[in-house]
Amino acid sequence: MAIAKRIVSDASLLMAHTYVTLLEVVFGFAIGVLMGVPLALFIFYSKAFERAIYPILVGLQTVPKISLAPILVLYLGYGWAPKIVLAFLISFFPIVISTVVGLQSLDKNLVNLVRSMGANEWQTFFKLRLPAALPNIFGGFKVAVSLAVIGAVIGEYVAAERGLGYLQLQANSQFDTTLNFATVVTISALGVVLYYIIDMIESRVSYKRDAGK
Repeated sequence: MAIAKRIVSDASLLMAHTYVTLLEVVFGFAIGVLMGVPLALFIFYSKAFERAIYPILVGLQTVPKISLAPILVLYLGYGWAPKIVLAFLISFFPIVISTVVGLQSLDKNLVNLVRSMGANEWQTFFKLRLPAALPNIFGGFKVAVSLAVIGAVIGEYVAAERGLGYLQLQANSQFDTTLNFATVVTISALGVVLYYIIDMIESRVSYKRDAGK
């Protein structure tokens, strides 16, 4: 109850810092999509490229992002860049993997059928592969946007003057437990809202498979 009251009383403060974190998340996630989806296409269509790039992707994913934050701050400074890069790095991998899995999930016999009817690769991709892969792709987007929130907040923990991570550190330093929890709730709410925005977009552009029960 005290946390809810603090959220209401400090709504303007929380919203100001939420706006900063939101921008970092959106830019990091957008870069992840713009780079991750084309990379997934290269992986899908080139086995040699897949064998070359997958070990690098897995290696980057296993590096703790908190250990990269100080290095990014050292090279990129205290501005927006380190937080956006962290949001990108932490969201990039699930976007790539989910897109590749989605493209690979299409039945090969169905592909052979449309090709036998005269469809070229572009037609096969846009009429068959991409629509079939969209549920997987959007599943990756939902995971990625949630992780992007974590990446941005981690960056704010290390070096920031604004943002929800910075606000939480300030609350910790002042032993303001109520504000600390209010910030945590706001971070969680931000992740939930972004998740459902992606879900809403998916419902408009993709069909949903019936779950087997």
